[in-house]
Amino acid sequence: MAETLQHRGPDGEGFWINEKGTVGLAHKRLAVIDLSAEAGQPLHYLHYTIIFNGEIYNYRELKTELQQKGYSFSTNSDTEIIPAAYNHWGIDCLNRFDGMFAFALYNKNTEDVIIARDRFGEKPLYYTARYQQRGRFEELIFASEIKALWPAGVQKNVNGTMLLNYLSAGYVQNPIKKNQTFFNDILSLPPAHYLTITPELGRVTMQKWYTLKSTATPSFQSSTYIEVFRELFFASVKSRLNSDVPVGTSLSGGVDSSCIVAAIDQLKKTNTVTSNCKNECFTASFPGFEKDELAESLLTATYFNIKQHVLTPGVNDCLKYFDAFMYHQDEPVQSSSAFTQFLLYQLAKEKNITVLLDGQGADEILAGYTRYTQWHLQYLLRKNFKDFKKEKRQLQQNNFLEDWSLKNYAAAYLPKKTAKVLQQKAFRLVTQQAHIHKDFLAQFSNRDSFIKPEINNINDILYYNSFTHGLEELLRYADRNSMAHSREIRLPFLNHDLVEFVFSLPPEYKIRNGFTKWILRESMKDLLPAATIWRKGKIGYEPPQKLWMKQKVMQEMIMESRKVLVKEGVLKSSILHSPVVPKAAHDDKNYDWRYLSSAILFK
Repeated sequence: MAETLQHRGPDGEGFWINEKGTVGLAHKRLAVIDLSAEAGQPLHYLHYTIIFNGEIYNYRELKTELQQKGYSFSTNSDTEIIPAAYNHWGIDCLNRFDGMFAFALYNKNTEDVIIARDRFGEKPLYYTARYQQRGRFEELIFASEIKALWPAGVQKNVNGTMLLNYLSAGYVQNPIKKNQTFFNDILSLPPAHYLTITPELGRVTMQKWYTLKSTATPSFQSSTYIEVFRELFFASVKSRLNSDVPVGTSLSGGVDSSCIVAAIDQLKKTNTVTSNCKNECFTASFPGFEKDELAESLLTATYFNIKQHVLTPGVNDCLKYFDAFMYHQDEPVQSSSAFTQFLLYQLAKEKNITVLLDGQGADEILAGYTRYTQWHLQYLLRKNFKDFKKEKRQLQQNNFLEDWSLKNYAAAYLPKKTAKVLQQKAFRLVTQQAHIHKDFLAQFSNRDSFIKPEINNINDILYYNSFTHGLEELLRYADRNSMAHSREIRLPFLNHDLVEFVFSLPPEYKIRNGFTKWILRESMKDLLPAATIWRKGKIGYEPPQKLWMKQKVMQEMIMESRKVLVKEGVLKSSILHSPVVPKAAHDDKNYDWRYLSSAILFK
C-alpha cells in the first residue's frame, strides 16, 4: 500500500504497528516543513502516534500557545502540533487549525484512532471496511488514494449509478451522498468530518466537525469591508508561503492568480516572507487558440518581473501522458482542463519548485463563473427593478452575462419551482443518452442524486458549489495532479476566516457594477494593472479540447475506450460504428471525453 503512494512522498517512509497488532500505520513523506529525519512519520508524541498529509499553516502560533500551557516539542514540524493540540483541546483542536489535512491519530491510552479531514476537502482520505456481522467490522483500511487500497485486496466493484450520472450529466460526485466514490466498497471521508475508530470493538462512527459560521453581516462602511477582505487575503497568502523548500505560483491570465502574485510582491516589499519564495510562475499556453491567456499572464509576469515558465500542451501529450494522468486520478474527470493541470505540475517538478500557490476556490466563494450572474440578477429583480436593469446592462457590456431570457424572469419569482425544473432537466440527460445500454440504464438510474438547491440569492448557490457539489471535485484534480509529481498546492482563497467573511457579505459585494468578484478586484486595484484587475469576460482554465478530439490519435484513444465500455455492458455496441463527436472542454453533452475518461474504472 505504501509503495503505491511513493509519488506522494519520495523523501522518506515510516511503518509502525501497535503492541497488540490491531493498528498499523504507514507513511510516505514529502518533506516541506522541517526536513530533518526527526520530523519523519509515523511521529510519536506523548501517548499518541500520528500520520499526516497536508499543512497546518498556523502551527507556529499554536506551538507558542501550547508551549505557554506547558507542552514541549522536539521538532520544528507542524505534524507535532496536532497530537499536542488534541491532547489539550480534544477534538475541538480541529477548529483551531488553519490548514489542509488528512491525518490518523492513534491514542495508546484509549486504543482508538481519530481520522480527520480538512474543512473544504483539499486533502483526500478513502476507506473501506469488511464486516462479518452487522455493526462490527473485522478490518478497516484507509489511504490517501483509492489505488492504495487495491494491494490490500479490496475489490474493484464499479458503482453503476455514479458511472451513469457521469456519462450522462458529467457528475463526478453524488451531491446527496458525499462519501460515495465510483467504487461500491470504497468511501470518501467527506470534508469537515472525522471518524472515531475503535478496533477492539470493531466500531467506527463519523461526525461533522465544521459548518460554515452564519456570521451576521458586519456593520462597516464599504471601505472597511474592502480593507478587512484585503487584510484577511494577505494574511492567508503570507501563511501559505512558509516553507523549507522552494515556493512558486501558478499564473493564468485571470484575476485570482494575478492577485496572489501581487500579494506576494507586496509581502516581499515589507520583508515578511521567507527566502524560499522564488520569483517563478507556471503558465499553460495554447498558441492560436481563441481562449489562450498567455498575453494576459505575460502582462502580470512582466509587471512583477517574475520568471515565467510556459507549457504548450498538444494532442501528442494526450497520447504520451493520458494513461499516467488517469492512473493518478483513479476516477473520471470532467474535461481536459485537469489533464493540462497535470502537465503544468510536471513542469514545476522539472524546475525544482516543490510548493505552488494557486487560485482555486476564488470562483466558488466570490462568484467568478458567468453562470452566477443570472442568479444574482434574479435576486436583484425581486429586490429592486432599477438596480436589476442597471446591473444587467453593465454585465452584458463587460461580457459576464452569457444568457438571459423569459425563463430567468420566471425563475426569479419561483425559486422552489425552478429547483424542481432543474432537477428534472438534469435527470432527463440520463434518459436521453442514446448510447447507454438499456439494461445498464434500468439498473442504475436514480433521480434523487440530481437534487438541486433552492436559490434565493447568490450566496445560496455559492454555498452549494463550495460545500455540496463543485469545489471538492476541483480540489481532487489539484491534489492528484500535484502529488503525482510530488508537488504541494496551497490555496489562499480557502482560508476559513476569509471564506466566512466573504459569506457574511451581502450579494452585492460579489457582483457589482458589471463585474464578478467585485470585492477582490476593488481591494487589489492599486496593486495590479487596470487591464488585469478590471479584465472583462471570464475564460475558464481551458485547453483546445475540441481541436484535440478531431485528431486521429485522440479519436483512436476514444474508440478503444468505447470498446471497453461496450464489453462491460455500459454502452450499446452500435456506438462502435458512430463517429467521434468533438466537444470543447466545458461544453454540455461531452460524451466522448467521458467515455475516454471512464474506461480507467475497468482497467
